[in-house]
Parts: sequence; C-alpha cells; structure tokens
Amino acid sequence: MSPPSRSPFDSRLLEGPIVRSLFVLAIPIMLANLLQVAYQLIDAFWVGRLGADAVASISISIPIMFVTIAAGMGFAIAGTTLIAQYVGARDHAMVNHVAAQTLVTVTAVSVVVGVLGFVLSPYVLDLMGTTAHVRDNAIAFLRIMFVGMPFAFIYFMFQALLRGIGEVKMPLYIVAGTVVLNFFSDPILIFGKLGFPAMGVMGAALSTLLSQGIATFIGLWLIMSGRYGITLDRNSFKPDYAFIKRAFHLGYPASIEQSARGFGMTVMTFLIASFGTIVTAAYGVGTNVINVIVIPAMGFSMATATLVGQNIGAGNIPRAEQVAHLAALITFVTLSVVGLFCFIFAPQLVAFFVPGDANVIREGTVFIHIAAWSFGFVGLQFALMGVLRASGGTFAAMVISLVSLWMVQFPTAFILSQHTLLQVNGLWWAFPITNVATCVIAGVWFARGDWKKGRLVARDELEAEEQAVADQVLI
Repeated sequence: MSPPSRSPFDSRLLEGPIVRSLFVLAIPIMLANLLQVAYQLIDAFWVGRLGADAVASISISIPIMFVTIAAGMGFAIAGTTLIAQYVGARDHAMVNHVAAQTLVTVTAVSVVVGVLGFVLSPYVLDLMGTTAHVRDNAIAFLRIMFVGMPFAFIYFMFQALLRGIGEVKMPLYIVAGTVVLNFFSDPILIFGKLGFPAMGVMGAALSTLLSQGIATFIGLWLIMSGRYGITLDRNSFKPDYAFIKRAFHLGYPASIEQSARGFGMTVMTFLIASFGTIVTAAYGVGTNVINVIVIPAMGFSMATATLVGQNIGAGNIPRAEQVAHLAALITFVTLSVVGLFCFIFAPQLVAFFVPGDANVIREGTVFIHIAAWSFGFVGLQFALMGVLRASGGTFAAMVISLVSLWMVQFPTAFILSQHTLLQVNGLWWAFPITNVATCVIAGVWFARGDWKKGRLVARDELEAEEQAVADQVLI
C-alpha cells in the first residue's frame, strides 16, 4: 500500500507568526548547508593523506565543477520560485506540472553538461596550465564527477521542489545520511579496504558519485510516492516546451550569477596571490570564516524566498512585505552579532586553521578585523536578494551580483592595494566596501517595489490557455 499523500499547502506559512515560520524553514536549511561543508571537509581530510599532487588535482577541479553546476542551481532557483507561488495560489495542478517539467529540464541539461564536461575536461585543464602530475588525477576525478552530473542536478531540483512547498526537514535527513556514507566510503575506495582496490583520487570521486546517486534515488522515490502532495505520473513528464522556455528565462540569470561569483573569486585569488604566500594563506583562512558565517544568511535567504513566494502567489502582498522586513532585520542583527564575535576572537579563529604560523595568524586577524563589522550587511543583502528571487526577479539578482563583483569588489581591491598606501590592507577593505555597496544596491532595488508585481502565476501561459478554453465554452 502506498503512503497517503498530503497536501503541499501548509497554511501555517500563509498565516500566523512570521518569525516562527522563518525559523522553522531556515534552521533545517542552515543545518543541511553545514552538513554539506562537513561533506567537503571529509573529502579534503582523506584526500590530504595522498599528498600535495592529489590535493592540487581536487583543488583545480572544484572551480570547473562549480561553474558547470551553476546551470543546475539556476533551474533549482527557478523551480523554487514557481513552486512557492503556485503553492501560495493553491493551484495543485500547476504544482505538479512545475515539478515534472523542471525535473525533465534539469535532467536534459545535466546530460548535455555531463557529456560536454567528460569530453572537454583534458582541454580545459591544459588551458589552465595544469602540470602532468596533477593533470591525470584531475581528469579522472572530473570525468567521474561529470558522469554523476545528472544525480547532482536532479537532487538539487528535489531540494528546490520541497523547499518551494515548505518541506525542509527531509533534505536535511538525506544530506546527513550521505555525510555518514561518505565518511565510511571515502577511505575504503581511496586507500583500498574490504577487498576494494586502492583508487586514490578516483576513489574520492566514486564515493561522491555513490552518495549522490543514493540521495537522488531516495529523492525521486519520495517525490513519485506522492507523500509530499506532489502527484506525478508518466504523462506528467511529456515535455511542455512553452513552460520549459519560461523556466529557462527565469533560471538562466541565476545560473550566470552563480558562475560569475565563482569566476570572480578566482580572479580575486590571482590578485591576492601576487602579494605572496602569507597573504594568500591569510585570505584562504579568512574566506573559510566568511563562508561559515554566510551559511545562516543563505538559510534565511532561502526561507525568505519560500515565504515571500507563497504569499505573493496567494496575492497577500502586505504579508510578503512583513516577511521581507522581518527577515532583513533578523539577518542583519544576527550576523552583526556574529561579526562582533569574529572580531573579538579573530586570532583564535585564524589559529584554528594555521596553528603554527604566527605571520599568517597576524595577517588573517587583520583581514577579519577589517571585514567583520560588515557581516550584518551580508545578511541584509542575502535577505533582500531572496525577496527579489521569490518574485521572479532573477535578472535583478544577477545584475546586482555582477555589479558588486566586477564594478565594486575587484576594481576597489586593485586600486586600494596597488595605488594607495593601504597596500595589502586595501585587499581586505574591498570586502566590507563591497558588502555595504551591494546591500545599498539591493536595498534601492527592493525599495522600488517592482517585486510586489512579480505574481508569476497570473501570467502563466497554461492558465491563459485554460481561460481561453473556458471563454469559448461560455460563448
């Protein structure tokens, strides 16, 4: 007997205490993101036992993977936005349609990206000037990861669909399971245990492929079972090209935004590396700290996007505004407190990563001291960007990100470090300046109020067709 399905329409997200709803959604998302960090740390821990060449092969592969995965992240954002608005509009049929068509789309995109990545990996690594010792391991790692690209894309979409209906606990449980699996399978496949041959870096990739594959099949089974109120059958997956085109237009700005972020950080690394090993190491430690503090900001951003999207879909714009204002206030205050903590304990935080290097500890402390006061603005901008995406404003979010990276951060870092007395400190000051500037730009865009008109469900082509049929019947 199949499990009984439940409605995807959770009324608690459209009425009742907003703060409670934000935390109910945000906390599981934050925990899942923390577990993803743990997943990466486990890989880094075991691969680090293979030596510098193995670590370098993984390190040089990560930016390539990030840029390609950005395509899937864009469609995931589009799926979350559409699902949330249709849930808010109480349109069960369109919730099912969006779920099926976005799964079809990401599967097709993932296959294309996977094939291209598998074929082009050696050429990309050659363009990057990869040394022979690193190149072979990197090719093996990348090709296995590209074979598993459909698993990664489909699981991103599963998370996005559940997030859109307000279900955030099950993805957390699945990620927790994959972390445990990866912890045990990594050493078995990397070093050769329990009868398996030692596969080195390839073993790390196969461990990731195994974990992602299991997570994907669990996710698909849960979606197809109907237990989350999404009802799909074989006919649901017949491609609707008009809808796919619409999802593409909604998703590609988010894909460009994510790719540009990865590329922008790579360019910043080149600039920072010109100041030597100590500065580069301090930058690495400082960005590790920043990446951790961004996790709560991302959690609240995703929770905000779900709540605002559902309320826009329901036509309840005043409540959507309340959600936006409360989310902005909570993230600003929370991350400001975190920033104060980081400022006070900056030497200890840096020493945790590099306990034996006084020069790196000193320079990393300076970086955190300069950047920490702006952490509240990071939270505020993430909340506002979540509102824009919830209304379908992925193009606005893309423009804001591109401007902040290429017109603010990199030029500021270059000018202050190369043409002022600040020198190295000029690099560090570029981060808080960018955080505040991006927050101001996002705030101005939010204040214009165009996002309040982003009720995508009212413009859906399928609804228009259904209305036209109804009108003909009446005539």
